[in-house]
Amino acid sequence: MFPDLIDLGILHIRTYGACMATGFIVCWWLVERLSGRKDLSNLMMCLMLAGVVGSRAAYVIEHWNAEFAANPLRVIRVDQGGLMFYGGLILALVVFFAWCIVKRERTLALADLLAVVVPLGHAFGRIGCFFYGCCYGRDSDAWCAIVFPPGSPSWFEHGRRAVSVLPTQLFEAAALLALFGLLMLARSRSKRGGWGAGLVTGLYLVGYAAIRFGIEYLRGDPRAAVGPLSISQAISVGMALLGAVIIAVARMRGRTAAEGAAQ
Repeated sequence: MFPDLIDLGILHIRTYGACMATGFIVCWWLVERLSGRKDLSNLMMCLMLAGVVGSRAAYVIEHWNAEFAANPLRVIRVDQGGLMFYGGLILALVVFFAWCIVKRERTLALADLLAVVVPLGHAFGRIGCFFYGCCYGRDSDAWCAIVFPPGSPSWFEHGRRAVSVLPTQLFEAAALLALFGLLMLARSRSKRGGWGAGLVTGLYLVGYAAIRFGIEYLRGDPRAAVGPLSISQAISVGMALLGAVIIAVARMRGRTAAEGAAQ
């Protein structure tokens, strides 16, 4: 656990915030590199803000009684962790679709560009979670288990005791990096394989849904439930179904375009 990257009194930079900022800058650079466009800066900034606001709002709603009811001012302390990725993704999608309507962008083509880089930026965020100590795994004696120190979320949740837990933050970060590699490969081969726009977006939705659904079984921090599933697992199911539909649309469009070119 390494929550403070720099702490000089007047200059205090949290590792969690630094990881998020680094991930955003890397994604911004990569979007411009892949697209060759320099006019997406405003969109990237809007999506970043929507992601932070949405993920914080979802986390606060889920943990209001436990963490914020007694001290509402903690809501603004995003630098201390406490973000729910799906909340940020949902609000970012709303902003994205609004942007495409106003700017008359090709929605799926632009979505494919952004979907490639999302897992990479998300991986940086999960590494930040590890340094802060949030989003930890369940109790375990496995070789890879770790013990977060006094003052960490795990320490408080376990009754101020140091308990060995799974580093689910690192598990998810590794899976996200693998997904990023898969999406880069899919993007480079999609046109040659006869796919229309939307393949990368669909693969991202299905891929991350599978990752998150599985990781949820290993998480040890408090989770809101929807029947037998956690709220994140329930969202993952819907996300995977949407992704499957988008993949089918991308395949259909690719075949239609190929048939049109052959005539």
